[in-house]
Amino acid sequence: MDLFREDTILTNTVFEGRVFKVEVQSVRLQDGRPAYREIVRHPGGAGILAIDKELYVYLVRQYRKPYDQVLLEIPAGKLEPDEEPLACARRELIEETGLTAEHFEFLATVYPSPGYCSETITIFLATGLKPGWSQPEDGEFLSCDRMPLAEALTLLDLGKIPDAKTRIALLTLARRLVTKQKTETD
Repeated sequence: MDLFREDTILTNTVFEGRVFKVEVQSVRLQDGRPAYREIVRHPGGAGILAIDKELYVYLVRQYRKPYDQVLLEIPAGKLEPDEEPLACARRELIEETGLTAEHFEFLATVYPSPGYCSETITIFLATGLKPGWSQPEDGEFLSCDRMPLAEALTLLDLGKIPDAKTRIALLTLARRLVTKQKTETD
């Protein structure tokens, strides 16, 4: 008996758009009571924290309508049908920054809003960077900023980077670098 499990009785799709669909589910709680859940079904995505040998990171500035502001984020995008997260990461890095990378390393898998959304974002660290030309999708307007990792972490501390995937990527990298430095000095 799983104390926290909810059994789905009925699922109705109430909206299906280009990026996600919305379901309303009738569920039975463990104690037998009925309840309803509204769930956004999202195909998932990939994010990339690109860092060069001088410890500069590449972040993009992009207008985000839900917040009516320009946000500073790691390059990222939605998975295409049957696309693996690493393939998406490679594609998005080129599209949004023009960069290619020799090495990709897994950083984290995150659930941005698990209370109502099924989206999963896989975040990679990209190194061995080579410049090229960005190829944004039609209707995608953004700019790429190259900044010292320390400056990005300061912006994070000041609350100037509210995007969750970017915060997680920067903090995970910072923790790894501190751990690596500590291991090298021990």
